[in-house]
Amino acid sequence: MKKIFIDGSVGTTGLRIYERLSGRADVEMITLPEEKRKDPEARRKALNACDIAFLCLPDAAAIEAVSMIENPNVTVIDASTAHRTLEGWCYGFPELSEERAKRLKSAKRIAVPGCHASGFISLVYPLIEAGFLSDDAKLTCHSITGYSGGGKKMIADYEADEVDFLLVAPRQYGLTQQHKHLKEMKAITGLKEAPIFCPIVSDFYSGMMVTVPIFASDLKKGSLEEIRALYQEKYTGPIVQYVEHVDVAGFLSAHTVAQKDSMIVTVEGNEDRILLIAVYDNLGKGASGAAVECMNYVMGVDPTTGLEL
Repeated sequence: MKKIFIDGSVGTTGLRIYERLSGRADVEMITLPEEKRKDPEARRKALNACDIAFLCLPDAAAIEAVSMIENPNVTVIDASTAHRTLEGWCYGFPELSEERAKRLKSAKRIAVPGCHASGFISLVYPLIEAGFLSDDAKLTCHSITGYSGGGKKMIADYEADEVDFLLVAPRQYGLTQQHKHLKEMKAITGLKEAPIFCPIVSDFYSGMMVTVPIFASDLKKGSLEEIRALYQEKYTGPIVQYVEHVDVAGFLSAHTVAQKDSMIVTVEGNEDRILLIAVYDNLGKGASGAAVECMNYVMGVDPTTGLEL
């Protein structure tokens, strides 16, 4: 039985991880009383007493937590942005390649992918890997997410008794093109340039849809149907799966797999203008579900253990 400690267990990501683990017989949770939750010495002891530490913290606090760990046997699974492109850290998206999945099983330092980045990378990585897209491609990415991705303050704003009228309509952010996920979107796919990225938060709790539009003329090779075949071969499930035509009467909702830990990859458009689409939950495969999946690889159990699919 593995001992698990969640540093940042009261945040949105930490709470979902705890929920996924609470019914499992193969883990034992280490918890701190409320008054000790932010106590450095109590955290240090817990971080060194566990087998697997989940970090559900702001970047600076996650870096601090790693510096507290002296026990070489502790595996760290960090849900922050702090370590996603650092050498020595394993990027926790095993579906991208067998080599990545193999590395994840023995990794001691694992970075959970960002929510928006997960969709973009799932769509673009296979095309560059297969030579369909050049690494110097200039791409655009549109992503709509539920408000839970903004954490407790944003959740409180959207769920207040009197909601600001601006919040009832979708809101685009990251307007300076400096979003913190851009670094990993570029690095993990191998792109030379980060995409133009348009994230939008809307008035629903959780769910996410990422779209990367491309012109067929921008492909080095391949077609609409060949891209579909590529995804179908790569993403066979059960966590990430290619599915054709998941729209309902011509509409595709970001709520399609809300509250689940799975991801659907699909392709729409036509032979000239192609839409690459990933639909998932920003707290599922976009955060907590991905973190638990990484833990399952480390533990050598079925990757779907404890997940809601």
